Amino acid sequence: MDETESTCAGFPQGCERRTVLKAALAMGLGLSWLDVAVAQESDARKARPQEGDQFVFAAGERKGEVITPEDLPLGGPPAMAYPRDPSTKVARDGSRLNQVLLIHLDPEALAEGTRMRSAAGILAYSAICTHEGCEVTDWHDQTKTLECPCHVSQFDPKDGARVIGGPAPRRLPILPLKITNGVLMAAGGFIGRVGVQQG
Repeated sequence: MDETESTCAGFPQGCERRTVLKAALAMGLGLSWLDVAVAQESDARKARPQEGDQFVFAAGERKGEVITPEDLPLGGPPAMAYPRDPSTKVARDGSRLNQVLLIHLDPEALAEGTRMRSAAGILAYSAICTHEGCEVTDWHDQTKTLECPCHVSQFDPKDGARVIGGPAPRRLPILPLKITNGVLMAAGGFIGRVGVQQG
């Protein structure tokens, strides 16, 4: 008997239908676990910021690197960031609604409620405008204000990102911060609805 006759679809001679089905099932389960793992990472990337998350640069030469308090110059400009789960090292960059503006301002210049949610003057706000959902990218250094380039909504980060101009109907949601052992991290989730208000 030659070698080709001694196997049946890669299995020993005399293999039964049950053996082939078991092998196919095992292969299918292996692919299922891979799909589950990919889905879990995708879900983790889309999950909203959570207490204990660190922050990484969202773009530029240092994209994906952890942001330290020293990376944020006093007086701005803000850094565009994504939260990152410190245990899995997965950045929550699967949803643009997770984009965060990190700004370092003089704590004495902050409104009391804003100061309570800052960490040594460092603030985190949603980078998504509450008017039409554009990214808030413009910074006015002299007035220390944020501006959405789409329809010129302006926000005051010193006072909880209160709307001070333009059509935005409400302030940018704030993300409370803390510094633990020199590490900047979220102290909770966003306060307020991120993005455009659904009617």
